[in-house]
Amino acid sequence: MLMGSMQDERAGVFNEQRVRLQGIAYRMLGSLADAEDVVQDVWLRLSESTETFKSTQAWLVTVTTRLSIDRLRTARIQRESYVGLWLPEPAPDQSPPTPEQLLERANDVSTAFLMLLERLDPEARAAFLLREVFDADYELVAQTLGKSEGACRQIVHRAKAQMSEGRQRRMVSPEQHLQLLRRFAETLAHGDFALLVAMLADDAEFMGDGGGQVPSLGKPLFGAQRVAQLFYATYRRFGRAIRVEPVVFNGQWGLVRFVHGELESAQSFETDGVRINRIHVQRNPEKLARLTTALQTSAWRELGNFWIETPATGG
Repeated sequence: MLMGSMQDERAGVFNEQRVRLQGIAYRMLGSLADAEDVVQDVWLRLSESTETFKSTQAWLVTVTTRLSIDRLRTARIQRESYVGLWLPEPAPDQSPPTPEQLLERANDVSTAFLMLLERLDPEARAAFLLREVFDADYELVAQTLGKSEGACRQIVHRAKAQMSEGRQRRMVSPEQHLQLLRRFAETLAHGDFALLVAMLADDAEFMGDGGGQVPSLGKPLFGAQRVAQLFYATYRRFGRAIRVEPVVFNGQWGLVRFVHGELESAQSFETDGVRINRIHVQRNPEKLARLTTALQTSAWRELGNFWIETPATGG
């Protein structure tokens, strides 16, 4: 059994690394609940281990990643029976980020980024995240995956190529992104269908996740006219019972939609700064639970510029 001082030291390292470990697990799994389970399992293993570590920090990263790989493999099998499209759980930001932080986070935790990661198999996903997002050296990547450094370099190289195929070509500033979302919300508020169509790219894509609990599309919807009709139909159905507000989640400005005062969906947008190219809409109540709780806290209401009231809108 380890001495108390050693246990205290390990607990200190774990607490220092908890946010990082949570970040690795969430990006691997797209689920905050699963990420928390993984990190809790890591803590239990650490507290029960009598092994002597060369680096506790490296051990924590390695075990977190390996457990995430195992859980992701199981999750992908389970998703074969998932009703409709699967989208990651929205992750609320716990503090008001600066514009610089927003731009950085959008590159590595946005819904669009997490969906791109779905292209990668579990080991490639882990290697890419450790190296490109968490800046781990190849020695740690190799140790984690049980492969040579040369093999890991190849895995990361191929993963980067796969990821780059789906990235938007033009980076948009948080200010531009927010401005476009405000215009989108205002257009819906006024029921201007023609302008709504004009704000969407001709090949705009819509994906929604209802998890079999609420109505949602079973496959992606393409085309400005069809996507606009979907949003407009909700506006026509609920009218003033709808409220839409811009808010930051997953490191990026998005829209949250309330119907009769209840959070109905979290909407993420990819844009080129002029038109909207892709929309991800999370409607699964289980995946909205944490965001709902965050939106109800006074801290979110006190973020000033990071919580913007808009007219009642539909979408």
